[in-house]
Amino acid sequence: MTHVNKINPRRAGKRPGNVHLSLNVNGEDLQVSVAPCKTLLEVLREDLVLTGTKHGCELGECGACTVLVDGQPLLSCLLLALECEGLKIETIEGMAGPGQLHPLQRSFAQHGGSQCGYCTGGMLMTAKALLADQPQPDRAQIREALSGNLCRCTGYQQIIDSIEAAAETMADTATQLTGAGESA
Repeated sequence: MTHVNKINPRRAGKRPGNVHLSLNVNGEDLQVSVAPCKTLLEVLREDLVLTGTKHGCELGECGACTVLVDGQPLLSCLLLALECEGLKIETIEGMAGPGQLHPLQRSFAQHGGSQCGYCTGGMLMTAKALLADQPQPDRAQIREALSGNLCRCTGYQQIIDSIEAAAETMADTATQLTGAGESA
């Protein structure tokens, strides 16, 4: 299904100097017409109205704008939108399935991993990439993965606890799924 700025149609018109991009965001193919200097962060928030990705420092230092691009955590404030054409972009809005939270989101809620919430989207996207690459990381690996994400509210302990608990839950679920087909 293809949409032209499905949420903000006043920005959909072709303007002189704009580039017309096909972006895959959260599994949906979208068409946008934007100034070539717009960052992915700006396009996500302003044109596609996906505001879960936060404007933080806009210098690549805080991690609040982290999204997954082809499964890798990247800072959307440092990427031009036109660099992302043909790549799979996942924002915090695409993390959970319909009517359900991702195990990381549940764990952050249960273990107090979110304080004010401003950094949470970037933290969750970074953690999701970490667990995809390293399903059972130790605390040092979690801290290293989060080194580019700044939280001004906590000492990171609850965030690390949340990711560690989610990793255990996801491993248990995977074991149950693979063990369900085996006979005793």
